[in-house]
Amino acid sequence: MIIKSSLSTVAVVALLVSSTHAFMSFLVGNENTHVTITSRAIMAKLYEVCEAVAKSEGRSFNPTGPSVEELLHACLGMETGEGSGARFRAALNQIYMQNVIVDRDFMTSAPHHFNNEAFSEGHNLIIQGIKAIKDNVRNDNIHSARETLGRVCHTLQDFYSHSNWVELGKKSPYANLIRPDLNIENIADRTMPTCSDCASGNCPNNLLPAILNGKYLTSGYMGLYSPDKPQGKCSHGGDADLSSAQIPRGGISKDEMHSYNADLHNTAVNLAAEATTELLEDIRAAIGNNDFLRLMGITRSVVLAFVIDTTASMAVHLDNIKKVAGDVIDKKKGTQDEPSEYILVSCNEPDFGPLIRTTNPDVMKAEISNLKASSGGKGMCLSSLRLALTGAPPSLHIYVFTEDSPNDIGLEKSITTLIRSTKSTVSFIVPLFVRKTMASVAEPRSEFQVYHDLALASGGQAIEVRRTMLTQTTDIIADTCTSKLVTILQRSRNPGRVESFPFLLDEFVSNVTIYITGNNLLLFTIRSPSGVSQSNAESGKLGSNVRVGNLERFKLKVTEMGVWYIDMRSTQPYSIKVTGQSTITFIYDFVEEFKGPHPGYAVIDERPLAGLPAKLLLTLTDEKGPEVLEVQEVSLVEVSGNTVSTETVEKINDGEVLVTVKEFPEGEFAVLLNGINKISNSPFQRQTTIQMSPSKLTIKVMADGSMHPGQKYDLPYTLTTNGASGVYTIRAMNDKDYIMKHTSKLNLVSGGSAVGIVSLSPPADTVSGTDVTLIIEAEGPGGIDYNYAVLRLSVVSEVTDFTPPQCKWFSQQGHCTGYPCDISNWTVSVNITDGNGVESVSVLQGGGYFNQTPADDGVISMVLGHYESSCCRLSVALRTIDNAGNTDICTYIYENDLSAGSALSGMTLTLWACLLASAMIVLCDTFNL
Repeated sequence: MIIKSSLSTVAVVALLVSSTHAFMSFLVGNENTHVTITSRAIMAKLYEVCEAVAKSEGRSFNPTGPSVEELLHACLGMETGEGSGARFRAALNQIYMQNVIVDRDFMTSAPHHFNNEAFSEGHNLIIQGIKAIKDNVRNDNIHSARETLGRVCHTLQDFYSHSNWVELGKKSPYANLIRPDLNIENIADRTMPTCSDCASGNCPNNLLPAILNGKYLTSGYMGLYSPDKPQGKCSHGGDADLSSAQIPRGGISKDEMHSYNADLHNTAVNLAAEATTELLEDIRAAIGNNDFLRLMGITRSVVLAFVIDTTASMAVHLDNIKKVAGDVIDKKKGTQDEPSEYILVSCNEPDFGPLIRTTNPDVMKAEISNLKASSGGKGMCLSSLRLALTGAPPSLHIYVFTEDSPNDIGLEKSITTLIRSTKSTVSFIVPLFVRKTMASVAEPRSEFQVYHDLALASGGQAIEVRRTMLTQTTDIIADTCTSKLVTILQRSRNPGRVESFPFLLDEFVSNVTIYITGNNLLLFTIRSPSGVSQSNAESGKLGSNVRVGNLERFKLKVTEMGVWYIDMRSTQPYSIKVTGQSTITFIYDFVEEFKGPHPGYAVIDERPLAGLPAKLLLTLTDEKGPEVLEVQEVSLVEVSGNTVSTETVEKINDGEVLVTVKEFPEGEFAVLLNGINKISNSPFQRQTTIQMSPSKLTIKVMADGSMHPGQKYDLPYTLTTNGASGVYTIRAMNDKDYIMKHTSKLNLVSGGSAVGIVSLSPPADTVSGTDVTLIIEAEGPGGIDYNYAVLRLSVVSEVTDFTPPQCKWFSQQGHCTGYPCDISNWTVSVNITDGNGVESVSVLQGGGYFNQTPADDGVISMVLGHYESSCCRLSVALRTIDNAGNTDICTYIYENDLSAGSALSGMTLTLWACLLASAMIVLCDTFNL
């Protein structure tokens, strides 16, 4: 790795791990981490791709500043910034976090770090990873693609720090590392000595002359648990490497910069960044600009999902539901709030699904209009909801329409797990027909209460509405279809009580809406900072009030800055939610420290551990970047209670903080943040919607690589408890219903651990790139405590096709002898062949016209192309991609048989150089080639 592992929540913030595990920006000082190297490459490539997309759409690309939000707005061509900076940063986080986890989960794996001269094995990891990324994107499995990209970047970058590539005098990245058709060459034999002894441990280059002169490739041996290494071999070096004390002593790692290796370190950092850029370009070439932007989290708005019950009892409601869904789609169509993707899952009994995904609003409307009610009892709506949560991108807005209680209520915990894991919002719209309403608090838990509990856990709504008023829910759904939606306050009381709830509105929030859910006996008053009040029975003073079933929707007319109040005067159960639209929001993750040769922090995807201090990594985002914001206070707020835990905040950089949680609230909690905009000195308040709670259980799972079709995949895990001793129940499920076996019971003592295993067997005909969501749940004795692990695994075919498409140019015609150059043309034809199929051919550089005709042979194994250009451009470069994702650049240079041909020879050499250089197009354009 380059320097020490780090975790960042933004492209310009690194969690630098030193002896004090300090966080700081990489813009401060000259530290380099895997995260800063990866972000440097990503942001450079994004700038290039965004500029190309803007040019293709006939618009300008002019970011107003250096922040990722400003890049996002310029990339999407927005005037008012409806693109979600938080979603963009969260997508980048997935990449950065998985990069860091390589140092935790694969600490002892030589191939993952190119240690111990494991070059062929490391090369194979990269090649298999690149294939998985491309296949995942083709199958819309963006989440898995991001995670794999992070891990591949780590291994690729470690090559330049852990090998002697830099010491060999190399000034450019090793192209073979990302080429499946090329091998790693000239590796030092295992018996070949590679290093001289370095008694001080501070030698800048202790490689033997025979290695340097022979251009042999070697890397250091890492001895974490034993000092043994092959005789004469180099060590990695550092305090954690026991082998570095064995002759030959010292180490060749360039992870950290010291006075004796500063040049080597800086060169390794720069080459790692260039290599990462080349990797990103290879992926972009295979998947295209638009999918590359989607991979990086650059989308216009939210993903909207509908789960619709189609059992027989829904027949009387289905037409109204279709109208609601269609009206919502029409309201957003063509606007900056138009969803980037639509999801539809139907639920019946005993069947449910399938999951339908589309980016086309008209296609989604057609799919919804085709729904028909059919026979069946209670619908499998939780199963359908699980399908939506596992088969679609994170941060979903899901609306479930059902008239009956679920037939699969046993999935409630799994649904809660997925809501927390994906950070999605779920709302239920329950038409009132022949059924009972939610039971009061004095009665046993109603069979419909599960909908209210899941909605509250996700920050959604549970709306009970009469059939004749169902269409009035359209505006409520449309409220959430914006990427700028923020939550300012959310509370719930059951039983209800007289209570006043304050919330702060700032000058940067608009379209503020208050939702209060409860029965017809709810009484409340809204008070503004200036003292103006309006009760639920009034209208006009502060805003408009509409009742839809059991929900009051209060939309403020104006946003007066300051503290507002909701005065509740009811003893019936109720919930409160205040939302608005703003570019100011925040993202967060719980993190835990890990040890090893490169210690760091890793994200906790499950419930945090109770009884011990925890760390919360939090980043603000705004259209001008987080540097204009400052965190003043972070609290954990019990949504259904009164406990508020104000935590210790350590400032990392402008807009970023590390929060130390000393004690968790007893119940489910959300994160409440109070901050200030430093430009206007205006305070603001934001709250997370997803509720969380700690657990005394932890499940640690290490997924090593991808699954392969037709092969059993074993996944070991470790369960640890600080809770009660006894038998712990293990449940495992996967969303593809693959054959699965798992340990069902584990016997633990308090403070102890036990190891279990889950085995998955994907069918032999599984399409490469298929995404599988695996949920492992552990429940303690008596069901008092539980925790979970959620993994998105990929099924990827092993790489067998290493050869890119082959080009054969023929039949050049035309003469370029006249001036000006645009009065004459030249043409050339090309055959592009690939045994497994040509996926696409595009002009990378040239300026002429290219026509192609695929051969009609099923897999398109041959493409016949014809290129025509004026004599002002004397070359063409085609990018070819086959069905396995192999890419190549196919070039042709016009040759003139007259005297002018010799005058082009120097320019021809320049052309070949520019085609191979990273600044290809700019250089070519300079020479007008």
